[in-house]
Amino acid sequence: MIQFLFPLRHLFSYACAVLSPLLSLLTTPLSALDGADEILVFSYTAGFRHDSIPAAVSAIGGLGDAHGFVVHATEDRSVFNDEALAHYRAIVFLNTTGDILDPDQEAAFERFIQRGGGFVGIHAAADTEYEWTWYGRLVGAYFDSHPHIQTAEIRVIDTVHPSTTMLPKRWLRTDEWYNYRMNPRGRVHVLAVLDEASYEGGNQGIDHPIAWCHAYEGGRSWYTGGGHTAESYAEDLFLQHLLGGIQYAAGLADGDCGASMDSNYEKVILDDSTQNPIALDIAADGRVFFVERGGALKVHQPNSGLTEVVGRLSVTTEFEDGLLGIALAPEFNKSDHIYLFYSPAGPEAVQRVSRFTLRDGQLDLSSERIVLRIPTQRDECCHSGGGLLFDETGALYISVGDNTNPFASDGYTPIDERAGRADWDAQRTSSNTRDLRGKILRIIPQADGSYRTPDDNLFSQRPGDGLPEIFVMGVRNPFRMALDTQRGWLYWGDVGPDASSASAQRGPEGLDEWNRTRTGGHFGWPYCIGDNRPYVDFLFTTDEDGTSGAPFNCGAPTNDSPNNTGLQNLPPAQPAWIWYPYGGSDDFPALGAAEGRTAMAGPVYYHQSTSPTALPPYFDGSFILYEWVRNWLRVAHFDDAGNLLQIDPLFSTIEFQRPIDMKVGPDGALYMIEWGTGFWGDNPDAQLVRLQYARGMRPPTARLEATPTDGSVPLTVAFDARDSYDPDPGSRLSYAWDIDSDGTVDSRSSLFTHTYSQPGNYTATLTVTDESGEQSSTQLGISAGNTRPNVQLAWPPDGGIFDWGDAIPFRVEITDAEDAVIDCDRVRVQAFVGHDDHNHPQEQYERCQGMIETIAGHGSKADDLFYVVEALYEDRGADGVKPLSGSAGIVLQPRRKEAEHYTQQQGVQLEDTGDAQGGGKNIGWIEHSDYIVFNPISLAGIDSLTFRVASANAGGFIDVRLNGAEGPFIGRVRVPSTGAWQQYTNVGLPVSDPGGTHALFFVFTRATNDNQSLFNVNWIDFHGPGLQTAPSTSVARAAEQPQPFTLHPAYPNPSNGSVVFSFQVPHQMHVRLDVYNALGQLVRRVLEDPYLPGTHRVLFDTSALASGLYFYRLTAQGQSMSRRIAILK
Repeated sequence: MIQFLFPLRHLFSYACAVLSPLLSLLTTPLSALDGADEILVFSYTAGFRHDSIPAAVSAIGGLGDAHGFVVHATEDRSVFNDEALAHYRAIVFLNTTGDILDPDQEAAFERFIQRGGGFVGIHAAADTEYEWTWYGRLVGAYFDSHPHIQTAEIRVIDTVHPSTTMLPKRWLRTDEWYNYRMNPRGRVHVLAVLDEASYEGGNQGIDHPIAWCHAYEGGRSWYTGGGHTAESYAEDLFLQHLLGGIQYAAGLADGDCGASMDSNYEKVILDDSTQNPIALDIAADGRVFFVERGGALKVHQPNSGLTEVVGRLSVTTEFEDGLLGIALAPEFNKSDHIYLFYSPAGPEAVQRVSRFTLRDGQLDLSSERIVLRIPTQRDECCHSGGGLLFDETGALYISVGDNTNPFASDGYTPIDERAGRADWDAQRTSSNTRDLRGKILRIIPQADGSYRTPDDNLFSQRPGDGLPEIFVMGVRNPFRMALDTQRGWLYWGDVGPDASSASAQRGPEGLDEWNRTRTGGHFGWPYCIGDNRPYVDFLFTTDEDGTSGAPFNCGAPTNDSPNNTGLQNLPPAQPAWIWYPYGGSDDFPALGAAEGRTAMAGPVYYHQSTSPTALPPYFDGSFILYEWVRNWLRVAHFDDAGNLLQIDPLFSTIEFQRPIDMKVGPDGALYMIEWGTGFWGDNPDAQLVRLQYARGMRPPTARLEATPTDGSVPLTVAFDARDSYDPDPGSRLSYAWDIDSDGTVDSRSSLFTHTYSQPGNYTATLTVTDESGEQSSTQLGISAGNTRPNVQLAWPPDGGIFDWGDAIPFRVEITDAEDAVIDCDRVRVQAFVGHDDHNHPQEQYERCQGMIETIAGHGSKADDLFYVVEALYEDRGADGVKPLSGSAGIVLQPRRKEAEHYTQQQGVQLEDTGDAQGGGKNIGWIEHSDYIVFNPISLAGIDSLTFRVASANAGGFIDVRLNGAEGPFIGRVRVPSTGAWQQYTNVGLPVSDPGGTHALFFVFTRATNDNQSLFNVNWIDFHGPGLQTAPSTSVARAAEQPQPFTLHPAYPNPSNGSVVFSFQVPHQMHVRLDVYNALGQLVRRVLEDPYLPGTHRVLFDTSALASGLYFYRLTAQGQSMSRRIAILK
């Protein structure tokens, strides 16, 4: 029923509009409302007035009658006082407009929400109180504009909230569709979005929320953008939608309005002492099994929070090989069987899928049953694959890469059919029906260690045509897979080639893909990519040149390569499900834009656990896709037919370090391996983490530092737990240390020292507990009696200049306190080709010195390409103490550095170049004092530079400096006017090697700053002998420069009040720490002071900053390092 509380001047207009149906309601006595749930509908307008208000009031009253709550309708603002509002469970702002409440009334409304009241905003509630910041956060977003009334498709994303559970996932309805001043996502939980392709006049792009909710300052807020027209209030589905929103806001129906908000999730570090972790699986009891590429099998125990090594395989890690995949048997809790995909050490080029048994908690190597052998080649890189995945029927899926060298096809399809070039021809693997590589295999393991093949594999019924293990063929690098157990889809990510643009002579640009199938099939590689874009049949005459033929026929591809041993006439190529290039995607803009790309698949989430840390039912049936290079997660929602509905960001304010595998645990949380940020592996920030829903008090995060962690005895170690933190503000932590694994607490201080007097390997365990009793643990190994070896790459220098195809000498120098003689057979030197944000492992060298044979080239000449070299040495250990490893890594730069591949810049912008000699992009819009930086750079063996430049103005100068825009001067070159911005010429500059490795600054100037653009720069060439001759040891040592500082990740991150910045300097230096917003604007200078050597922590108050992404940058000695932090209120 409705009780009107109008001032008399408004009553007549309402009576005229709705007299007959409402006349009896006007006489309802207030006493009739006692004990009922009461809702206030407020429709005062100070701006545009919607003629649908009377119909809406009547409809809401009808909802109350039918569902047991009483509706009071009013336009009397005086009702906004504490006493009057105390009667109501929720207040509906029905098409209110303008500035409607005075300050006292606003304060009363704020107190109403803070005491647990609910708010419902309908349509023009977003066109209300623009100057009241608190209200703006309550309603979620302010109105901006709208097109004419028309039909649009609403994509319903949350199908479990009471306001949307009854709606079709694609909901067509007619209304006036608002554009909002800013996207509320991240501050609210989005229930539904508009498909702007279904109507005219939307201006928010691919993510246009139209209904949302959130918990706010103790109360509940719900908003719908619908409800402009009177007809809306006669629509059954819209009324049900409105009813669910009112019931949620009033607390009459449960609804999770935090499911998509990052602030309700946390990343819990389970193990941060792992080396090259690459794949995981999770047992029903919560144990997390994961493998390291070097051969170790580890188990994280959920009860103790500790990790142990339970087995180690002997593997080769050359190129992309190693211990690559793990899957627990479906009956693991009974059988203790573990399946591993690995590259066995030795002369045989083969991948194994083997079953092992876990006995007494350890991997029994003698239990190995080789289930499947996959012949490979180990002479050339790349693409091993290695994914393992069981379905519910016991079938095992195995992803295998194409095992083909991608470096001599200019980033396009590798189909070199010349004699002796089989390893450069993916037709011999991916499109060969009698080869297991470039495939997803499906087998059913048997109890005796053998297997059978399913009847519906691709060639099960035609064994003469192809191998019966093949389920999917025509894939390149299918690194991660996932299964939708209810819909029957197999998903996988396929990492594509590197061409940055399409070529009429070669074919399409490189694309990564997410694919899915229920029935298997042929997915096109190396003939077609993406949505069946055909490559050109290219006849190689040299490694890079050849003759172009016709495009391949994706509908009927033919494999006539001399390296093919299977069918010639192949099944039709299936188009990719989702595809994207470098940069942004016109086809799937929700994937964003970035320089790199590495598609990873899975898992598909189904809500089955009752654990409070489980992802909520909102995600039920959603597919989680993630990106290794771009460091993000996305969630794909589906419509009622199982088609892609919407791709939304997931945990976008949580920082990731190259996620490389992810599974759903029995507790419903996500478990993830992060490879770490470094190109070559052995990353100190590699870790095993859990992503969990945090709906109450959250456990603290234990962080342990120990200095030193190795050395001769007696070994005095300083232990530090001060980086531990609790994500819940105001909670105090207690500490418990067990530094010798005897089960007793050795200290309860956050900071203490201990001396180990006896040699041995010790495990120091820190357990932190918050005031609610929640706790977490972490551990660190201590080697007393053995010192970690010191490894240095004496040559080449970090940042040295090379040319593609060069043979570069290397020399590794090692000192070890316990090893009197260094055994060079224990040295491993690994070369990598770096490409944007990823790398491709090349040859390994097991010696202290030798020659690195660089490849002739890779990808487009305009790509960001370089070499990476890592040296690692494992010592012999000491009496009773296990061996330790030390490593060092460097980056080598190509002779031509494209200007757009700077590591740092000020003021410049990018554009597609018009240079007749090519070059991808050039930098432009250069003004006085702008600059670009390349880092690291060594000028060893370099005697001159050439700049490719153009200017339609008077030109200017390029100053070359070290380590800063005002650093030591190397030289200056004049840039002349060339007559046009894209009319290029070369200018040269002789240089001398200053020694060492530096950040090389190219500072652009003019004699007088006239605020005019100076010139464009396309590339910079480095000339001279470079690295091909190694100098003496003393010169090599002088070329090595230590990193000037270390900037640690901030914590907590996200921050909701304060954050701790931490950095380490090796010697006294002047340090500056700044905070920038997402636009690059300086927000706050945190410090600028000299600091003594050591680790320093700074507490920074974030309470005055708005929610969003920020960057903090540490600058010292002319170099800078930045990290990201999210602030959530």
